Amino acid sequence: MSHPSPGADPSSILGVATGYMAAKQLFAASEAGVFAALADGPATAAELAGRAGLPERTARILADTMSGFGLLKRENGRYANSPATAAYLAGDEGIDLRPFLAFLDAISYPHWLGFAATTASAEPQPLDFSGDRMQTFMTGVMTYNSLHARMLAENFDFTPFSRILDFGGLSGAFLVEALRTAEKAHGTFVAPGDFLEFTRKALEDAGLADRSDVIESDPLTGELPDGFDCVLLEHVVHRFDADQNKILIEKARRAAAPGATLVLLDFFLDDDPEQRAIDALHAGEYLVIDGTIVYPEDEVRGWLSATGWEPVETRALPGSPRIIIAEAK
Repeated sequence: MSHPSPGADPSSILGVATGYMAAKQLFAASEAGVFAALADGPATAAELAGRAGLPERTARILADTMSGFGLLKRENGRYANSPATAAYLAGDEGIDLRPFLAFLDAISYPHWLGFAATTASAEPQPLDFSGDRMQTFMTGVMTYNSLHARMLAENFDFTPFSRILDFGGLSGAFLVEALRTAEKAHGTFVAPGDFLEFTRKALEDAGLADRSDVIESDPLTGELPDGFDCVLLEHVVHRFDADQNKILIEKARRAAAPGATLVLLDFFLDDDPEQRAIDALHAGEYLVIDGTIVYPEDEVRGWLSATGWEPVETRALPGSPRIIIAEAK
């Protein structure tokens, strides 16, 4: 009879294997308003149950689990929000991620129940957009994009640029955040027609309509203005195949002024000793949801080098994709 290797710890296996339990409790806590209830201050399990309208046993289970993962603080039998849950799940002034959690629970999670079939076939599961599911999908995805846009603006300096092009993206949040930090810059958003009204409204609501243009154009076949000193490709490459991405990145280079900077944002697979988990998880998510691709970082860098860009840095954004920063050759 064989025995485990001395010192072999099964915790990492069990942590992954029981991850769905943590996710479902997080979704339930968010939907029940646990974090919002704690915005009024710390509470015992009984007090939390009263505020959220939950059985005390349920409130205790959810609160203990969330404190076990660092999402709540527990001290002397009282629970309080962590800085992250206060900012993102309790209705404070940060980005409210509760619509994204609702999307994960109602749309993404049921798809993952069929992931064994997806693993065998490399084909996505059928998407059901009946009833209010399309609204749940779009609101959740756009909320997640808003987080990515905020993290980008906090971790990349847009202030040196005067003309910023957002090419082929689906969310106006990235250009909004860029223009908020680069107060003298002008922005241009070029994308297909489906999402342009959302972008126009986002720019108008942010008071940026006078410093921006919104242009309808097919990313692969349409014309682009030029002379930009910053080009942003956000959540573009995973939606296209390799040949199409080379076309897109080459078009972005033609739109760029000499010495311009490209910011290419997406999830990437890598060759590091420890793959960043969020990127690999999204490779599975994109596959099971709609069949789109999280590409290896080296492949994307190859496209850049072949189309007139010089990759200079890859930078991870907290809780978000990575960016490859490149300069026009």
